[in-house]
Amino acid sequence: MNGPATGHGHGLHDHEDHEHDRGLSYDLPVLARRRMIRLLAGASLLPLAGCADDDDTTSSAAASDTSSGGTASSSSTECATIPDETAGPYPGDGSNGVNVLKESGVVRSDITSSFGDSAGGRAEGVPLTITLTVVDAASGCGTPRAGAAVYLWQCDRAGDYSLYTEGVTDENYLRGVQETDDKGRVTFTSVFPGCYPGRWPHIHFEVYSSLADATAATAITSTSQLALPKDVCDTVYATDGYSRSVENPARLSLETDMIFSDGYDQQLAAMAGSVDKGYTATLTVPV
Repeated sequence: MNGPATGHGHGLHDHEDHEHDRGLSYDLPVLARRRMIRLLAGASLLPLAGCADDDDTTSSAAASDTSSGGTASSSSTECATIPDETAGPYPGDGSNGVNVLKESGVVRSDITSSFGDSAGGRAEGVPLTITLTVVDAASGCGTPRAGAAVYLWQCDRAGDYSLYTEGVTDENYLRGVQETDDKGRVTFTSVFPGCYPGRWPHIHFEVYSSLADATAATAITSTSQLALPKDVCDTVYATDGYSRSVENPARLSLETDMIFSDGYDQQLAAMAGSVDKGYTATLTVPV
């Protein structure tokens, strides 16, 4: 597979190009909208506080087996939609050059290897299983969105994005689409992403109303990002292969990250596992 004519090297992973991804002029309007939405959502959720007791109990029980990160949902944001975020410059959905969504083989659960006419490479790193549960926010987040679809993509352990970064423009690993099951869930087999300058470790995803919409790369319902907790990042980045990620997290935090600085409760994954056995990351995605 051929990438876009303007292949990018690690030079793009600098602070200037990742404030964030398309620059301040692109991201600040997004952040301003998010802050307004949170203010309005917070006001509208006040009368619902009394109905969250049962869900708090469920969330606490679900969190008891996790080693780090947030719960899949919390009472204060139970019925709020997932914050809308920039897709960044490497989406691969046709909005910035190459469109992997229309290629045969993109619908898959294991995204560690490239597929189709690509170079056939494989992303190495600490194993990570990602489970997203898509629910309907309008119904109080209690109704799963069965038959929806999720397109998920991320950087590899070196901080590079397939299809775009110099050296991996012929690869399409760490990208895939899945249809949600009757419980609204999709699960991807991946590797723990690296941390490049200017961004906190994260994973991108888009939600579509159907698999047909996703593979046609049309009618996106929601675009957001999953955040990874600091303690797990520190543990993973101390292992072989993640040397580029050791210093970068020390220069920023979830609180100072351009995307997550205005609140990340709904985007911080609940995590369990270990370096030896691999990690699991779970998140509820209200749309």
